[in-house]
Amino acid sequence: MKELVEVLAKSLVDNPDGVVVTETEKEDEIILELKVDASDMGKVIGRQGRIAKAIRTVVKAATSKSSKRVVVDIA
Repeated sequence: MKELVEVLAKSLVDNPDGVVVTETEKEDEIILELKVDASDMGKVIGRQGRIAKAIRTVVKAATSKSSKRVVVDIA
């Protein structure tokens, strides 16, 4: 899932080298933390959070067969 979020974010921003995704695994969930440059933050979040919601929806659909919950956190 880390790779999926990374590819999606890099395709949205102007500075793809500034995209960093860290994965933290707990008992029943996986937390993916997405960090981008401050200048690209608006492109990843989108108007009223639409792009961020779309990223979370794609990740949720990709992990629907998994027993763990996946959380995408944009920092």
